[in-house]
Amino acid sequence: MSQLQLLESATPGFGGLFLLGLRWALRMPAGAEAGLVLPHLRLEKSGVRDQRKYYEGGRGPRAPGRESALGLGVVTSERMLGICRGRRKFLAASLTVLCIPAITWLYLFAGSFEDGKPVSLSPLESQPHSPRYAAAGQRERESLEVRVREVEEENRALRRQLSLAQGRAPAHRRGNHNKTYSMEEGTGDSENLRAGIVAGNSSECGQQPVVEKCETIHVAIVCAGYNASRDVVTLVKSVLFHRRNPLHFHLIADSIAEQILATLFQTWMVPAVRVDFYNADELKSEVSWIPNKHYSGIYGLMKLVLTKTLPANLERVIVLDTDITFATDIAELWAVFHKFKGQQVLGLVENQSDWYLGNLWKNHRPWPALGRGYNTGVILLLLDKLRKMKWEQMWRLTAERELMGMLSTSLADQDIFNAVIKQNPFLVYQLPCFWNVQLSDHTRSEQCYRDVSDLKVIHWNSPKKLRVKNKHVEFFRNLYLTFLEYDGNLLRRELFGCPSEADVNSENLQKQLSELDEDDLCYEFRRERFTVHRTHLYFLHYEYEPASDNTDVTLVAQLSMDRLQMLEAICKHWEGPISLALYLSDAEAQQFLRYAQGSEVLMSRHNVAYHIVYKEGQFYPVNLLRNVAMKHVGTPYMFLSDIDFLPMYGLYEYLRKSVIQLDLASTKKAMIVPAFETLRYRLSFPKSKAELLSMLDMGTLFTFRYHVWTKGHAPTNFAKWRTATTPYRVEWEADFEPYVVVRRDCPEYDRRFVGFGWNKVAHIMELDAQEYEFIVLPNAYMIHMPHAPSFDITKFRSNKQYRICLKTLKEEFQQDMSRRYGFAALKYLTAENNS
Repeated sequence: MSQLQLLESATPGFGGLFLLGLRWALRMPAGAEAGLVLPHLRLEKSGVRDQRKYYEGGRGPRAPGRESALGLGVVTSERMLGICRGRRKFLAASLTVLCIPAITWLYLFAGSFEDGKPVSLSPLESQPHSPRYAAAGQRERESLEVRVREVEEENRALRRQLSLAQGRAPAHRRGNHNKTYSMEEGTGDSENLRAGIVAGNSSECGQQPVVEKCETIHVAIVCAGYNASRDVVTLVKSVLFHRRNPLHFHLIADSIAEQILATLFQTWMVPAVRVDFYNADELKSEVSWIPNKHYSGIYGLMKLVLTKTLPANLERVIVLDTDITFATDIAELWAVFHKFKGQQVLGLVENQSDWYLGNLWKNHRPWPALGRGYNTGVILLLLDKLRKMKWEQMWRLTAERELMGMLSTSLADQDIFNAVIKQNPFLVYQLPCFWNVQLSDHTRSEQCYRDVSDLKVIHWNSPKKLRVKNKHVEFFRNLYLTFLEYDGNLLRRELFGCPSEADVNSENLQKQLSELDEDDLCYEFRRERFTVHRTHLYFLHYEYEPASDNTDVTLVAQLSMDRLQMLEAICKHWEGPISLALYLSDAEAQQFLRYAQGSEVLMSRHNVAYHIVYKEGQFYPVNLLRNVAMKHVGTPYMFLSDIDFLPMYGLYEYLRKSVIQLDLASTKKAMIVPAFETLRYRLSFPKSKAELLSMLDMGTLFTFRYHVWTKGHAPTNFAKWRTATTPYRVEWEADFEPYVVVRRDCPEYDRRFVGFGWNKVAHIMELDAQEYEFIVLPNAYMIHMPHAPSFDITKFRSNKQYRICLKTLKEEFQQDMSRRYGFAALKYLTAENNS
């Protein structure tokens, strides 16, 4: 801003008339006097020159037509001649410029009184070191800087408008009236959410954040069944990976999904994450009257009733499908709520397929929609306003009216949302399409982004999922697989500066860990007992109803990735229900999923429950895995086995008969299944006891661990078993670890024992302490198949400290037994000393 502009703004009377006369004399356009330098005031010429170059375009030669206006910054006779063409103009301009100092001095003198007192204008005060001169210079520089920033902002705005106009011009020339997707798309204010777009040359007032640092973001998801529960985990991982705010998930789930996800979040223990469940089965009556052809079934209609389902004090929520992947912080989407205006209550992205245009096939008749319609994979709901608008009544009346002609919905809730919007378009705030890039065949999704870095949300809304057609599908697939296999334990990070709700489980865990001595050589063993492992129950579809006669038996086992090949063989030998706990990483869990889905044997069995316990720590938590598998047995009895054993053919039915014969329902009995082993990888499995005895005599089979750990199964009394025809009782002995069938309410395994050593021995000891009878079944057997030594047994054999710590844990366990069971437990100490 020049001195003349300051003069004019300060005195709109005299200054305005003075400058008007000056402009007339010089024939300058308004604002061109910015380049004038008054002789009696000092400006840094280099700064003015730089700003003049910026005003002229900043790049390349000066813009034609502006030289005359800006060249007056340095008053020279050559430039004055170039500007003032003609003798009269030159004379008038010269007189005016010569009169400027005198007129200016008179004007300043007239205005140099403050509060009725004259202000000195002595030459001393105009010296560079005088305070008045320094203040005036400072004000001058600040005024100039403000003007420069204003011009910069105007230039950026003009460039943006020009680029947008150039982008739209060809479409108008072609007469194409279709919607063009762009990064700036959106109703209401222009969308500019990408971080860094205006970074660098920002204005003096930067854009203020609209989401507070610790503001809780609410997310609602409808989830039902086993497969959808897996999809939710990937969605949640992508959200947690980018988030910087506390999250509150509202999960509308059926009983299956609630059991799975409640356990998962409880064991995940992610800070600043709260999860609430709403019974989807109780909401079925609200939407069951609507016929729906969509594969999501009745659960695909439940977004319609969120205003009734979610808490009355919840004002806004982001609603997501389970097949969504986030590529940015969800807070950016939450911030869009602040752009809603008037009666806008729904934030939606336009549908990117031609479905609602009705031209996909002959006689295609979709539900009514506004233009291309809207996709409901990502919805922003202003719940408080929707309730005031009587949303329930609105969508019900619309659905009833349209169903008279349409008979059923094809795209579940999306059809009804679009029918309501068709009648009430003012309800919608249209989100930019990068908030819901819809990857189904034949969509316009590629128009939603110029570069993959522009992506915000990916929506796998095709039944083909990862097999959709898109030229960038490989990138999208890799992004999805990254979160699919990402270690969820890494997402347990704190949100520093945000207070989190008190978690009783977390506080108890911290208290227990604080009581441990970190200098103890067995600290890692003791710590493992308190480690909370993230657990995903029923990783695959499970469907089984126990037999009505209350004799059903479930085989219980645990395994890691290196024993996966045993699954098919066990399923062929055991036709009853199976409960398995698998110790895997996130990546290994996906490998297992692909293995299982590619196996005809495993896919044909719906009575096998796979529970994933995710890896954490350096030990194999064998007894935790057994407890997880035991806890989710759905039958009255369970057969506690190991994954390396193949049960004899027909053992399932034989055990059910034995349950009745030995009256396990009303007595504390543990039925022992004798264990044998082979050293051959290829074995012709014996089909009867007689065939097994023959192989035992020939040396093809052996009693289990006969060569290395005889004490483990010696009390079974194999010599008696060879000729036994009826069940017989045996007594507990030190180090006894048979495989038994017990009631579901038997004690759990002790978690202090990890890896190799004493994990089964301790459990059998506790069964004996609780006065279980050990009964050997005469016509049952199982055979251990050979495999490479496990990593844990290798550590036991090679690491002296490992063996010392195991001995210490044994002694502590026996002391605990004595405290719990009193005098009866003294025999365990005596037996251990004698062994």
